[in-house]
Amino acid sequence: MVKRPLLCTLLAVLGVVAGCNDTPIQSESFDSQSHAPGAPGAAPTWAYSGKTGIGTSYEQYQRGAYSDAAATGAVSKVWFSIAQGVVTETMFGLIHEAQIKDMAFVVSGPGFVHHESRDTEQSIEYLHTDNAGRPLSLAYKITNRDPAGRYSIEKHVFTDPDQQTLMQRVIFTAQVEGISAHLVTNAHVANTGTNDLAWAEDNIAYAQEGDAALALIGPKHSRAGVGFVGASDIDTDLSDGAQDWHYLTTGSQGGNVSLSHSMTLPVGEPQSWDFALGFGADAKAARASAEATLMRGYNQVLAHYNGEGEAIGWEDYLTQLDPLNDLTKAATDNGKLAYTSAMVLKAQEDKTHAGALIASLSNPWGDVVAATESSTGYKAVWPRDFYQVAMAFLAMGDSETPLVAFRYLEKVQASAKTPGYTGSPGWFLQKTHVDGTLEWYAVQLDQTAMPIMLGWQLWQKGVLSDADATTWYRKMLRPAADFLADGGAVKLGWNDTHITPPYTQQERWEEQEGHSPSTTAAVIAGLITAAELAEHADDAERARHYRERAADYKTKLANRTFTTDGVLPGDGQYYLRVSQNENPNDQGKLTPRNGQGKLNESEIVDPGFLELVRYGVLPADNAEVLGSLAEVDNLELPDYLQVKYEFPAGEQTYLGWRRYGGDGYGERITDGAGYQAGGENHPEQRGRVWPFLTGERGHYELALAQARGEVDMQALTERYVASMEYFANEGLMLPEQVWDGVGGNATYEYDLGEGTNSATPLAWTHAEYIKLLRSFADRQVWDYYPPVGELQ
Repeated sequence: MVKRPLLCTLLAVLGVVAGCNDTPIQSESFDSQSHAPGAPGAAPTWAYSGKTGIGTSYEQYQRGAYSDAAATGAVSKVWFSIAQGVVTETMFGLIHEAQIKDMAFVVSGPGFVHHESRDTEQSIEYLHTDNAGRPLSLAYKITNRDPAGRYSIEKHVFTDPDQQTLMQRVIFTAQVEGISAHLVTNAHVANTGTNDLAWAEDNIAYAQEGDAALALIGPKHSRAGVGFVGASDIDTDLSDGAQDWHYLTTGSQGGNVSLSHSMTLPVGEPQSWDFALGFGADAKAARASAEATLMRGYNQVLAHYNGEGEAIGWEDYLTQLDPLNDLTKAATDNGKLAYTSAMVLKAQEDKTHAGALIASLSNPWGDVVAATESSTGYKAVWPRDFYQVAMAFLAMGDSETPLVAFRYLEKVQASAKTPGYTGSPGWFLQKTHVDGTLEWYAVQLDQTAMPIMLGWQLWQKGVLSDADATTWYRKMLRPAADFLADGGAVKLGWNDTHITPPYTQQERWEEQEGHSPSTTAAVIAGLITAAELAEHADDAERARHYRERAADYKTKLANRTFTTDGVLPGDGQYYLRVSQNENPNDQGKLTPRNGQGKLNESEIVDPGFLELVRYGVLPADNAEVLGSLAEVDNLELPDYLQVKYEFPAGEQTYLGWRRYGGDGYGERITDGAGYQAGGENHPEQRGRVWPFLTGERGHYELALAQARGEVDMQALTERYVASMEYFANEGLMLPEQVWDGVGGNATYEYDLGEGTNSATPLAWTHAEYIKLLRSFADRQVWDYYPPVGELQ
């Protein structure tokens, strides 16, 4: 037993003295000890990336920024995720700054020790829905059951819109004697699993690194403890079925730490416990936030989060989206996925840097990714994904968010203000943190075109005024268009090159240089929309130049990207994924990527050429486009080169496409192990089916049906909308990739069509689904650019 004065001394060393008194901590069948051994603990990783839920509070803007003075009050900057039945990465501060890896129960009982994420039968649903079952907030009910019926765990998860707190109500029912529940929280404060300090007093456990801290308050009767993961944590302690130690601090050496709250249970009586996980710049602030949430109470906090009554919350956001009713009519699930997608897209925006739209609230294959250094994963800004999401906001009736997002883009445009950059200004940075911190430096010309396209869309729809359109053209869009037209020198970090459009340093899959049909489509659309903006701004010379360059790129498109002597079965005529020179018939070798060798470019096709139709560069019934579909859709190709896959389910077959043949960005075909498992690429890696490509195909098929005058909306909906809905998981999250059934599956044992551990939810996939619904509701492709279609 440790006397409280000694504990206070230890806590004082760590800068925490609140709550100390002279009452001793009572031991039970084991002794409490002061200092957990085993620093720094096991090597840390992130959590499983196939999220079944994400959440954060809805906050309103004030003059285009998030502010405590807005109608929603104090801004909560807490985001959470859910996977495998438990809370996983939870962020505080900036949207990529994770503070925990996961929070899950270890359950001990007569003859067993269970881990909630792997030993229970799990289900997830939404806490707040309308009469049709459509989600009205990102609050979740998780139910995890022992297969043998000895216990059940129900959890309600959401954040406090007025505090920096994650709230979790747990209803735990034991059906046999001798069951203890231990809520184990693996802290990853400051976005790493190293260097954390942890301590506990009474029913509160703390962790801290630098100027970031968390405090987890459990039920008053719970016993809080700490330890180093894999050495002195309660999970390791219980590995023999008994609890033998109890530590109150990890001392002054940081490491991979674990917090625990232990409770014993009576038989047959559901026990309801509220846990509040507060965050702050120090332990005192984190505890104050958690206490304030508990003081408000479950009912009030949840009602505020939902937007019930006078509180402003998620219901209020959905109510203002007038087109949602039309989108619901275009769906096959009565709008459940549409409502979810609307909230999921809004939830993936940073609240310090308003308008910063990230790719996904996840770390791909996180369970095999080291958490020793701070990283963003997909919680970062790519202008390509950004454009897709902004266009989805417009499609569902939110004009404010894409306007704020458009203004944000100036932060991630290369210019004299970009740290360390010299060269031609105007292109948009490949990948950045939400605060603009540089991360990846390659030039991807579609990512430079899409901000121009977005600006034109906002102007056309009246979101940007005529005066604002001129202002933004001159300070942001003209430099981008100049780069698309003329290219220039680039020097940033490792990247020292000269760009000559439409040759791109990387195409949309961020892996190959050359002439890409999808990139060229965006470049042409960017130049034509820039020309329209230039004319509006009385910049006639630039408008003429942009049109001339766009016409030149279109004229030379086929000669640069369309092979007439291809090696795939058929007539040998099709668009290549990419050609690294201006001769698509030379069977050149692509750059090795993702563990794959130098692939023959003539063997590698992808559906990216359909962007030529979507934006208006080519008509849907263009002979070269139609001819290329045969190779993309060939189910007889070897699996390594095959792009299209079918997913039979009951009486219906759903459709999906891989990015391209020879893709290595995915699980191994030998055992299904995750991408770069073991820390390196392998030739056995295999990229899987990407559901947003189903949406892209749906857009094309609508355009083709219209060109032929044979539009059967019911057939299109059942084929493409239903396929995208099929790929959503139980929590209605849409993934980056789904399991295609090819190769070994021992590691994760995915079901056919189930999202893999790559990244779920992917904002791009949800955005594509929303845009597909809008296109089908309007019977007009949402991303079509009429001026591009007029280009000769």
